[in-house]
Amino acid sequence: MQQVFKKIISLIGSVWLLSASMAMGSSIENLAKSLARIRGEVETLQTQLDTEKEKHGSRMSALTSQLADLSVEERRQKLSIEKLQHSIEKLGVAAKQAEQSGESLKPVLLTALGEYKRHIQNGFPFKMEDRIKAINDLENNISNQQIDPNKAVNQAWSLIEDEIRLSKENGVYQQTIPLNGEKVLVDIAKLGTVFLFFQTRDNQSGMAKRTADGGWRYETIDNTADMERIRNLFDSLKKQIRQGYFELPNPLRK
Repeated sequence: MQQVFKKIISLIGSVWLLSASMAMGSSIENLAKSLARIRGEVETLQTQLDTEKEKHGSRMSALTSQLADLSVEERRQKLSIEKLQHSIEKLGVAAKQAEQSGESLKPVLLTALGEYKRHIQNGFPFKMEDRIKAINDLENNISNQQIDPNKAVNQAWSLIEDEIRLSKENGVYQQTIPLNGEKVLVDIAKLGTVFLFFQTRDNQSGMAKRTADGGWRYETIDNTADMERIRNLFDSLKKQIRQGYFELPNPLRK
């Protein structure tokens, strides 16, 4: 009886060891599967991280390029403003001379107005026809002696000061632009004398871009995200929100 009991005990021990061995084997197998899954997840995350690093590098490179473009445009605008301020200084000198001789003042005024006109013709495409017409009218009045020299100086001074103020103002206006071979009346959003965006009556959006020869062309945009950005800019400016952070398509991009 005792021997039978020992055999039973031995058998139970063997079963327990077998069960423990099987349980351990199952646990190891599950652990191996978990490790394989985790390894796969880590590899996937590493791939995503590498992709994001590449995207970030590309974005930083693009932003660096755009920053360089903006710096060039900023220098261009500063140079234009300096020229206009120089013209104002000339007019200041001319104003002092006006009391002495109206006739000798005429060439000084016409020279300053000529420089101002060239600035407009080669510069920012905002209401160029109206701005040039104002100069032409004043030039004709001076040449035909239809205006007092002192008054002419004041008008010329005012025109050039308007130009400097134009470089600092943001707003929404209406303007006729050449688009797809036609003259089209559009709403424009002007940001200083650097950026000009437009919206047409049939809900097209676009922007003015510099050409290789220093001129300007108007391009429509078919990118939904950029169209929404331009729409947000117009909405903000119409609500008198003229300062803040705006994400916009870059007209300086080649």
